Amino acid sequence: MKAIDRVVFGDNQFFGINHMSQDKAQQLAERFHSLDSIFDVYQNAFDAGVRAVMLNSNDRAVDICERFRSRASEYPELAWYPSIPYPHKYANLVAEKGILAALNSMVFQEGASALSGLGRLAQGGLAMVSRDGMQLMRMLVDTEMRIFRGLDVRVIFLQNIFTDLLLGLGIETFFVEYCEYVRKKHGATPGLITQNLPALRSALQRWGIKDVVICASINKIGYLMSPGVQAYEEMLAQNDGGDYAVMAMSTLASGAVPPAEAYAYINGLNVQSVVFGASSRGHIEQTVQLIAPAPAAPVDSAA
Repeated sequence: MKAIDRVVFGDNQFFGINHMSQDKAQQLAERFHSLDSIFDVYQNAFDAGVRAVMLNSNDRAVDICERFRSRASEYPELAWYPSIPYPHKYANLVAEKGILAALNSMVFQEGASALSGLGRLAQGGLAMVSRDGMQLMRMLVDTEMRIFRGLDVRVIFLQNIFTDLLLGLGIETFFVEYCEYVRKKHGATPGLITQNLPALRSALQRWGIKDVVICASINKIGYLMSPGVQAYEEMLAQNDGGDYAVMAMSTLASGAVPPAEAYAYINGLNVQSVVFGASSRGHIEQTVQLIAPAPAAPVDSAA
């Protein structure tokens, strides 16, 4: 398992996402309407020592990535952790255009030639006709990853809405194929976001899928944690980060847990990485300071 960044800067604050308050979500959406306001916060994170970014592949990610590419010298050694696909983007496209027209608009995004676009469309049609879901999965991964072209992508995460649905259905083949495709085609470590960390890790072990980063909500009150805090703590006590690195998100439980208390809890667990979102310089600096270095991996006594 390749080492992952201990601290990763997330993006929910930029897109008006607050699970506890619609008013706060609206305020964030208005504040970060411009790209300049978003990059002011990225600069604060960079100044605080953050060198890793998690970004959902929504519509605004295109402009964000383009600016990072155009200013690469200002942000050296920046690691990327894309989260794909962004479900609302596709839901809106299908609702607006229908499934076939939506597929066509996806494959003809900027950067795709007519020939490659036709090839992708043909592949997508074949996938639907033959019910070859793996072919469709590969096409969608490639389409989403065009947003992040030229960036140092370390881990490609599958959004939890897809991870947990497929986990519930027990579709082993999908997880095997997704992980292999991410490694071989995109040279990245596969990542899976979930709201049931114990169940996902158990399934991956059962299926023999290793070297995966699992991102899950981890906080002391059990917010968005299924089946509950105790099950997570028991699983993490057995996890040394060798086969499955764990990245904690929702550590503040959407504001229900004070930062000092939240990270004192996280620092006591076998968690290899933390992703957080913040919109002010003070909160960013405080969070970076509160997150302790990752716990050391156990030393093999036979070595």
